[in-house]
Amino acid sequence: MKKTVLFAAALFAVTAASAQSGEITSNRGENWLSQDGDWGLTFSAQPLLTYAGNLFNNGTNGTGTAALNGLWMSPHGSPSVIIAGKKLINANTAYRGKVRIGFGGTTNTDIVPAIPQPTPTPNPPATVENAAKSSYLGISLGAGIEKRVGSTRLVGVYGADFMVGFGSGKTTTTYGNALSTTNPDQNGRVTESKNGSTFAIGLNAFAGIEWFCAPKISLSGEYTWGFALSSRGLASVTSEKWDPTASNGAGAVVTTTQDGDPAIGNSPADKTSSWSIDTGVSGADIGINFYFQ
Repeated sequence: MKKTVLFAAALFAVTAASAQSGEITSNRGENWLSQDGDWGLTFSAQPLLTYAGNLFNNGTNGTGTAALNGLWMSPHGSPSVIIAGKKLINANTAYRGKVRIGFGGTTNTDIVPAIPQPTPTPNPPATVENAAKSSYLGISLGAGIEKRVGSTRLVGVYGADFMVGFGSGKTTTTYGNALSTTNPDQNGRVTESKNGSTFAIGLNAFAGIEWFCAPKISLSGEYTWGFALSSRGLASVTSEKWDPTASNGAGAVVTTTQDGDPAIGNSPADKTSSWSIDTGVSGADIGINFYFQ
């Protein structure tokens, strides 16, 4: 009986020591928890949750408007897929990083009659193309430190992140019909429209949990709260028109650029800045984490 009690005590001590050292293993001897020196890769489930929500409410699911999370929005206002990772420097501390580098564009082409038409006029009439090319660039970077509490499959996490973001966009339009005495557009037409460049910074505190559902794989949920500051510069519009009085009365194309874009509601004085202290989008960030030695 005494030997049985001693054996049970020894087994309990070994189990406790194993749990305290973060060496919980599966039936096949695989370590469940992350360890010192591990690299972690995090996939955010937020875009998937938003997509799933849209399936059930005909696309009206909100994506949140908190300024902090605006650093991680795509140009269309929906959550972007963020590359996030961490490096465990010891059992209780990890460095975190996030990055989004996005750029792209679209081209819309309209077919319009040629001016002037060839002589004799063909049937059908000759046509040319007007092409509007839109492009955007968005860069978001984040870095932070994470503290970890616990040595079981359920770990508490807390810490802080610093974020910075840049964004810009423009639309350039080319016309198949050049301005001339036979095509004298004197009202003007837009050739380039630039959005005001955006700059944003944020300092974000977070706290949450991480549950290891399989060896080196965990599900995480975090609440965030922090401060964000953003500013947007002036938009600008470049246009061209035919001036019959230019070039000593021979007429010429005159190009002008002005601040602001009346088409999107920006007067020449429209610069904007905003700040907020708020919780994150949807109140929490859900993620799936994978760890590698």
